[in-house]
Amino acid sequence: MRDIAIRVKGVNKSFKLPHEQHNSIKSLFVSVFRPGRTFEKQDVLKNVSLDVKQGEFFGIVGRNGSGKSTLLKLIAGIYSPDTGGIQVNGKLTPFIELGVGFNPELTGRENVFMNGALLGFDRKEMNAMYNDIVSFAELDRFMDQKLKNYSSGMQVRLAFSIAIRAKTDILILDEVLAVGDLDFQKKCYSYFFNLKKSGQTVVLVTHDMSVVRKFCNRSALISGGVIEKIGDPEEVAELYEEINLRVAEGRLANGESVKQFKQREGTKEAEIIKVETFDAETKHSQNTFSAKEKIGVRLTYKANKLIEKPSLSFILQDQEDRTVFATNNWIKKQPTKNINSGDTVIFETIIDNALTDGEYTVTSAIESTDFSVIYDRIEQHHKFMVGGHKLSHALSHPHHEMTIHYLKGGR
Repeated sequence: MRDIAIRVKGVNKSFKLPHEQHNSIKSLFVSVFRPGRTFEKQDVLKNVSLDVKQGEFFGIVGRNGSGKSTLLKLIAGIYSPDTGGIQVNGKLTPFIELGVGFNPELTGRENVFMNGALLGFDRKEMNAMYNDIVSFAELDRFMDQKLKNYSSGMQVRLAFSIAIRAKTDILILDEVLAVGDLDFQKKCYSYFFNLKKSGQTVVLVTHDMSVVRKFCNRSALISGGVIEKIGDPEEVAELYEEINLRVAEGRLANGESVKQFKQREGTKEAEIIKVETFDAETKHSQNTFSAKEKIGVRLTYKANKLIEKPSLSFILQDQEDRTVFATNNWIKKQPTKNINSGDTVIFETIIDNALTDGEYTVTSAIESTDFSVIYDRIEQHHKFMVGGHKLSHALSHPHHEMTIHYLKGGR
């Protein structure tokens, strides 16, 4: 056991969910004394066993509701298992709910010292590290303002900057690598790289497979409260992405892709009547694409009056609303013809799939030749998904060729 930091053996955990809903204090009061009140048992974890080694960066992944956060809370001692056992060798600090214990009526400065006390630091220690905490959180100008005036991002940055000062043997992290903006995340990544180099034992829950691949020595996948796989982070990440892709296929096949759109504008002299993605070979509609498949985008327009040589266009955006692809018929030197009232035109484009894993939306438009009049424009009207890339943390995957040259004598 000397090389084991955490041992989870045969752990089961369930919760009781009441069947009744109470719409008033009276109904709640009466129900306490009502015989036969029923509960539904929800099994969250089922016979879970795993070991985390000393000095290991261990990832736990799974879809929402799979039980991974419950497992962290069991390891942290927040919950107790129904059956089975958990052994922790060393001091453990959980970063599960950053900012717990913050008082919104106190200033940022006062909250720093209060939170530090909760972590076991005395006043002298907090004075010594105060400037580093504030600098890391990038909140120098705001420390004398009340916390209730902070944005949620500012509060999370402050909480994280305090929490990482904890003196501990084992860190438990639940999605905390996602805090703050991009610059702050870079600081977090740098901090955790240093943790890994120093041999700190870390257990991390995340949905970001690039983080799993980048940091973890081993990982576990939980699905439906059961450990599906423990081992190499690349293999675990691939399995998780396959599960996500299968779920997305079912969800998108049920029509989720066109239920809503962000915004629609235009004169409606011509209208977008259908937006779809399709298999480039079969031409059949398709909403999920593997890494090697080309992506087809098909837009169908209808003219409600004579439209002279319209401009047809669309853009693809990722989950952060970043435009990853844009085109129109003029870019490809494909001038359109006049469209008579009542006629339709179908605009098809086939794209080499350089997109990274994730969900994407299509924003489409039909406009006048000089783009001065918008006949119809629908933002984020259609959703599709890409999966299966080995390097999912890359922003794109353009086709490339590689050659390695070996020269004698270094020339």
